[in-house]
Amino acid sequence: MDSYSAWMRRAYALARQAADNGDHPFSALLVIEGEIVLECLNTVHTGADATRHPELDILRQGASCLGQAALHEATLVASTEPCAMCTGAIFWAGVRRLIYGCPAELLAKVASGRFVVPSRELLAGSKQPPEIIGPVLANEGLAVHEAYWRSSESES
Repeated sequence: MDSYSAWMRRAYALARQAADNGDHPFSALLVIEGEIVLECLNTVHTGADATRHPELDILRQGASCLGQAALHEATLVASTEPCAMCTGAIFWAGVRRLIYGCPAELLAKVASGRFVVPSRELLAGSKQPPEIIGPVLANEGLAVHEAYWRSSESES
């Protein structure tokens, strides 16, 4: 199994864990020299903060624990294509590679998305956009979201 698939499957496992904790099913990994050095779950609900997306948290932790320069050498792996806020943070943090799983368009179909702008589109006008790889194992990511959003709708 290639590294991208292994990392993405880990991200999907963490996304399921976030859902089990009462948060939306999103996660992020920070990979340096082929090794996962940090993992974050979505904590929007449990942290009572709309900005507690895993991509933002992993960038904060990475800069704090590893130093800002380490982010320039890192790959950020996101279980789902990052939103506009997170994509901007990835760019401004200087991360050079983004790998994502479930694409924003698929998420929007199951989660009633109303603000869907693909990462590539957001970064198209930048002078040095990060390399973007994805979607990776999109159907596996979609299954995580379908299970969560169907379950949360039935609880409403």
